[in-house]
Amino acid sequence: MEDWRKVKRVVFARHSNPWSMWTRWASTPLMLVPVWRRSGRDAALVGLWMAVNPVVFSKPAHDRAWATRAALGEEQWIAKRPMDTAMAVNVAASAALLVALVAAHQRRAVPAAAATALEMGLLMAYWELMARYYDRNGGVSRTSRS
Repeated sequence: MEDWRKVKRVVFARHSNPWSMWTRWASTPLMLVPVWRRSGRDAALVGLWMAVNPVVFSKPAHDRAWATRAALGEEQWIAKRPMDTAMAVNVAASAALLVALVAAHQRRAVPAAAATALEMGLLMAYWELMARYYDRNGGVSRTSRS
C-alpha cells in the first residue's frame, strides 16, 4: 500500500504541472474520436496520450498556479473522498462525458459537442472546488511533499 502512495505522489507531483492539466483538459474532445470513428487505432492513440499525459511534464516549481492547486487539492480530496459538492460535480461531469460518448457512438454531432462542453465546464467547477480544498487544507502534507 505504501508503494501505491509513493507512485500516486509522483504522478500527482508531475500532473500538477499546469501544462499537464490544461493539455489533458483540452484533450477531452479527443476521447470522442475513436467512438465516432469506431477505430481501435484511434482509441489506442488517445488512450496512450491520456495515460502518459500526467507524467510527461516536469514537477512545477511552485504551487501558485490555479491548475497546480486544483491537481494537488484533488490528490488530497481523493485520499478522503468526502461526500460533498465536489463529489456531486464530479459525478455530473462523468455523466455528461458518458452522454457525449453515447452521442458520438450514435454520430449525433450537436448533442456530442454540447455534452462535451458541459463536461468541460463542470470540470472547471470541479477544479475550482479542488483548488479551494487545497487552499483550505494548507497544501500537501509536509511529509509527503517531494
